[in-house]
Formats: sequence, structure tokens, C-alpha cells
Amino acid sequence: MKTPLVFNPVYRDNVWGGERIAALYHRENTPKPCAESWEISGHPAGPGVVASGQYAGRTLADLAEEFGADLVGTACPEPKKFPLLFKVIDANDFLSVQVHPDNKSAKTIGGEPKTEMWYVLGAQPGAYIYAGLDGDANPDNFRKAVDQGRAQALLNRYQVAAGDAFYIPGGLVHAIGPGCLIYEIQQSSDTTYRIYDWNRRNPDGTPARELHLEKGLATIDWSLPAPKPRHTGVGLVSDASVVTCRFFCLKKLLLREERNVAMDGRSFHALFVEKGGATVRCGCECVRLAAGSSCLVPASAGAYALKPEGASAVVLRTTLVPTNP
Repeated sequence: MKTPLVFNPVYRDNVWGGERIAALYHRENTPKPCAESWEISGHPAGPGVVASGQYAGRTLADLAEEFGADLVGTACPEPKKFPLLFKVIDANDFLSVQVHPDNKSAKTIGGEPKTEMWYVLGAQPGAYIYAGLDGDANPDNFRKAVDQGRAQALLNRYQVAAGDAFYIPGGLVHAIGPGCLIYEIQQSSDTTYRIYDWNRRNPDGTPARELHLEKGLATIDWSLPAPKPRHTGVGLVSDASVVTCRFFCLKKLLLREERNVAMDGRSFHALFVEKGGATVRCGCECVRLAAGSSCLVPASAGAYALKPEGASAVVLRTTLVPTNP
């Protein structure tokens, strides 16, 4: 495969969503509210469909099944399955306090494993996220805090700004607060165990959403330390490594001129334009990406060219393994 793939986003209209995805990125046909845009997805809960070109109308899952490692790369443990899911999240209200299983706990508790990371695209003044438990938290006092409607008291809170990044492994309790616009990279999974939902109620007084307290408490890894935020939003003068873990590697690219990017076949390259605009030329095809747009370059492409539109652009690039510029 030697063609860049652009997908039609899949939108979610969760109760906590806002309107920034449509407003900032000039999206049409978004729900109101629009909580999530699944940018690149091979998951059956939100299958990504190629928008144009040779493979228009095909799903990412179908292409992975047909092309295998030529699409996903030789580093992918399951070459017939696209391993990651890329989202833009707009939080106009609190997301639930939640946890996802890791690869080990998913085998005993159930669900799909989900390790993820957040990159903050934008944050209103005073916006914050919760990630990790206070050092005094344990199953008993955390359950009591949930019952008393004050679970947030046992969570670590971080004020955030554009360019901040957080690594959220499976088993780590977390929540996104109002005013955060997030680019999320995660294992391909749609499993979430909601532990606490900020006491939201329906008009009849019943809980607004189902909680999964028992599974959530069993999924929490109580030994995980609080995450250390990575700050990349100030003074970017060259490329920067953001997060590298066993599942993905995110690098922030500062484009000031066209560059040729070599690929060794080990991984696809997933691109998201954070600022400015860029063109991606691969094989005989060229696609233009405005700010807030995504593109997938297949692992077997060999090479592609990235060119900023205007003086510069900032592109977030994700691979399965670390790669050189």
C-alpha cells in the first residue's frame, strides 16, 4: 500500500460534550453536543471509512484484514487487526471518574484492554484533569468516598494548558474536566468502567448513567504512581518526543520546510495536524490536511513527504515503535 488514507470521522454525542470540534475544525454533520470524533478507528463500535481515493468506502478493519502487515507494520502483534484508536475529545462538562483494564486484568475481569495517552490541544483558563490516586487511597476509603459523593477528594488534580501530555496506563483512575480539548491515542478498545459520575441525576432522581463500581474497583491498579505531565506547549523549536510506551510512540513535529520521511515497514504513521496546514505526498497521491485533520500512511509505503502550508505547521505523529524523523 502506497497511498495516504483519510477517514470520515465517527462522532459520539455523550452528555458531557461541547461544540468546539465543529467550530474549530470546521466539521459538518456533528451531533450537538459532540463529545468525541473518532479520527482513525478500526474498532467495530465506530468503524472508520476511507473518505476518498483508491480505497474510498472501505473500512479500516477491512483493509487491515486484507493487507495485514503491509498496512499496520511488522511490529504489530496482530497484523490483521488495527491496534490503536485515535480520538479528539471535547469536554464541556466532567467525564466520569473511570478506569480501563490493562492487558492482564482484562483476562480476568473482562473487557478490552485500554492504555491511552492525552495530548491537550486546548484548555480554557483553569481547566484541569484528574489522574491517579492520592497516596492514602485504598479500596475501602475509595468506596466510601464514592458512596458519599466525594470521590474526587482521593484523586490527583492537574491544571492543564495546550501542549501538556499525560500517559494513562490501564488500571489508572482518571477523569477529564470541563474546558479540555484532547487528542487521545489508545489501544483499540471501547471498554470503560465508570466508578463515579459526579452525582449526575435524571429528572426522576435516578442516576444519569450506569456505574460499574465492582468491576472498576477490581480493575484499579493501586500500585500505580501518579503520572508526570509532559509540557511541550511552550518554546517548541524542533521536534519533540512526547510519550513512548509498549503500545505507541508519539512525536511532535515542527515543519518549517518540506521533509522526506523514510519508513522501515515496522509501523504505520498516523498523522494529526495540530497547527497550520500540511500536505502529505505518498506514492502518486497527495492529500491536504487542515488543522484538526488526520491521515494514515501505511507501513509499506516506503517513504512520504510532509510539507507545511505557509511558514510552519505542527504535526503529531504516532507509530508503534520509535522512529527517526
